[in-house]
Amino acid sequence: MSVVLLLLSALVLIYLSIGGKTASVVLCVATLIGLAQDDWHLVSFVVGGLALALALILLNPSDLRLNRFSRPLLNWVRSRLPQLSDTEAEALKSGSVDWDGELFSGKPQWSKLLGAKPAHLNSEEQAFLDGPVEELCAMLNDWEITHEHYDLPEKVWAFIRGNGFFGLVIPKKDGGMGFSNTAHSEIVMKISTRSVSTAVTVMVPNSLGPGELLMHYGTDAQKQHYLPRLAGGQEIPCFALTSPVAGSDAGAIPDKGIVCKGQWKGEEVLGLKVTWNKRYITLAPVATLIGLAIKVYDPDALLGDIPDMGVTCVMVPRETDGVHAGARHLPMNTVFMNGPTWGNDVFIPMDQVIGGQDMLGKGWTMLLECLSIGRSISLPALGTGAGKVASLATGSYALTREQFGRSISQFEGVQEALEPIAGYTWMMDAARLLTAGMLDRGVRPAVPSALLKYRNTDLMRIVINHAMDVVAGRGVITGPRNFLARAYQAIPIGITVEGANILTRSLMVFGQGAIRCHPFIVDEIAAAGMEDQDQATKKFDGVFYSHLAHTTRNGLRALVLGLTGGLAEPVPRQGNLKPYYRQLARFSAALALMTDVTLLSVGGGLKARQRLSGRMADCLVQLYYATAVIKQWHEEGYPEEQRHMVEWCLKTCLRDLQGSMREAIINFPVPALRWPLRLLVFPLGATGLNGPDDRLGTKVAASIVEDTPLRQRIHRGAYIPTDSSDSLGRVLNAYRLANETTDMRARLHQAIRDRDEDDLDGIALLMGHERKQLVDWACAQGVVKANECEKLEEALAALYDVIRVDAFDSDGLKELSKCVTGKRKVVERPAGH
Repeated sequence: MSVVLLLLSALVLIYLSIGGKTASVVLCVATLIGLAQDDWHLVSFVVGGLALALALILLNPSDLRLNRFSRPLLNWVRSRLPQLSDTEAEALKSGSVDWDGELFSGKPQWSKLLGAKPAHLNSEEQAFLDGPVEELCAMLNDWEITHEHYDLPEKVWAFIRGNGFFGLVIPKKDGGMGFSNTAHSEIVMKISTRSVSTAVTVMVPNSLGPGELLMHYGTDAQKQHYLPRLAGGQEIPCFALTSPVAGSDAGAIPDKGIVCKGQWKGEEVLGLKVTWNKRYITLAPVATLIGLAIKVYDPDALLGDIPDMGVTCVMVPRETDGVHAGARHLPMNTVFMNGPTWGNDVFIPMDQVIGGQDMLGKGWTMLLECLSIGRSISLPALGTGAGKVASLATGSYALTREQFGRSISQFEGVQEALEPIAGYTWMMDAARLLTAGMLDRGVRPAVPSALLKYRNTDLMRIVINHAMDVVAGRGVITGPRNFLARAYQAIPIGITVEGANILTRSLMVFGQGAIRCHPFIVDEIAAAGMEDQDQATKKFDGVFYSHLAHTTRNGLRALVLGLTGGLAEPVPRQGNLKPYYRQLARFSAALALMTDVTLLSVGGGLKARQRLSGRMADCLVQLYYATAVIKQWHEEGYPEEQRHMVEWCLKTCLRDLQGSMREAIINFPVPALRWPLRLLVFPLGATGLNGPDDRLGTKVAASIVEDTPLRQRIHRGAYIPTDSSDSLGRVLNAYRLANETTDMRARLHQAIRDRDEDDLDGIALLMGHERKQLVDWACAQGVVKANECEKLEEALAALYDVIRVDAFDSDGLKELSKCVTGKRKVVERPAGH
């Protein structure tokens, strides 16, 4: 009994996170009680005493624990921890840990989620959205941009440059708008609901560079010269990172700068002779200031004794001799400026290094810090915008489109497609706002930025594909009437850029998050890398036993919460969401347990286990999005009309979370650990989390069809055109008229069904679908009132107009082909590229 009570007491203490002297006293008392129960038997005394001694040694720092346990353990842990490259080590140092760290902890503090300052727009930012952004959107015609201009019209370029769109995040003191990250996200999202090409044009200068880099790392002289010019549109920037041979592996860029002396504006100065070959660079064809990521070398030791100085960020003015740019890529029929740039032995002075000479070799850290901001905003906002357009347009179209005498929105098959359009759009928006709020609090969310970019662009693909299924033939015919074509074509762009989704999911989200967000791993890696063995052992000793307790506690929590459905977990009462909080707490514990088991058992082999890391990344994604939905509902005051949407999102996330966790365990690369993990994580089997049922799904589908405040909330932030000849405007006009004439059309349909079969003229009229005559017939028959006829005819005309598609005669197609004035050619490259 001495050993049994000792173990039970230890498990309870670990579960409750009680340690130190209190735990030591409890263990001693438990052992003494056990000895008394065993009548102080010698065996009990010896075994219980040894177990207690071991527990006290592990629990309390001492020279014995340091030398006999920690030192040999450190050597073992060194062999299990993943080996990090220089770029990976830099990545771990960059960014901040916020709510993502709570999810990895195994015991999220819900008060931190609910109490965090939310995303918010001030009056000036809202006025900009209601004014210049609205005006810009009204100027845009996506069909003309894509098929007639192959560029933004000059008046649009002038409006963007003249109204501060290139300086959204640049401080006011430097000539910019000084807007929050939330405002930046809202602006990009709204523009994207009108034109993807315009949204990309606006978001790139505000996302990375070189403006963002100059704001954080530039010298005073660089800031004073460039930031006002960037904010005012006198300079158009681009930032070139991707090389043909180094796409996702940005650390392998071959582009280089050699430290040397050269001529600059008539004087000999110290600088860099830069050679680069970049592609996929947005705004490169029109950029006047080209930011570059290169590797700097000092073979002549002009700066010291370090020949390889590392990744560095520099700026090259376009007019500099030897700079080549202007050729264009055409990304999936979107026409934002994108193309290659290259140069061979182009000399620039040290003044063109972002941050000056002192920042040589620090470019990778700079990029990681700023990329986490841009990746959190640009593509997640674009993905959310696509979801809002799909919800707005497809819901409207489903109501107005009739087949077999009724709206297709009443068909269960169509509802099954509308359901994820609405639900996933809600999720994307909630996750976008959660992360924007982090940014505005000063957090640099390295892990959330990666998972948000990956998941929002992936959900954009799912949503748009479902929308195309509903719209069917209406969505596949190219022309100015098509309201889905550009979003559909742009899907692969979001999936691919700023880190291809496959590698973001399988390498970055969990691979970086498991270490970056872990409360102890980073310190253990630091200890393992120290050369002084005594200092390394002391540092390791200070964290390893806490790590051991952390892992044990999460294993216990996963088991207990799995057995009880989370009933043992205290959770917030707001919103009556207790069952969801409990399941999320349970899976947070399971994620923390799986993270530790994976790192200790797979160790450095994790990079090659990309199926495992991808499934674990999906677990984190579902936890993050579920909690984002809760946060958003909390900020809106828990309106009851949103409950079914919130519950659909939570049920969907928990179902997918359970599936990803189960697949990770079933396929765990160490077979001997599969059954223990399954027992701890799914003690009652993977049951009960089956996702939304059909009844709930029907309500969610109706949320983008029925004209309610919830529908307006879903598409909040999207541009709403008022022109009924616009591709989206004509659908919204038909939707409005359909709602206004619901009763009239119902009476008309009933009259058609009840018509006299001997009325040959009436039958011929109905078969011919002549609207004017049909309405006249309805009026003559008394089906509709005289004052309703004009409105009914207008509605029937709009309902027919919304299903029409574009058709081009041969002359029209020839005119379209004339719009393509450029010709494809092979552009020259510098020797050796």
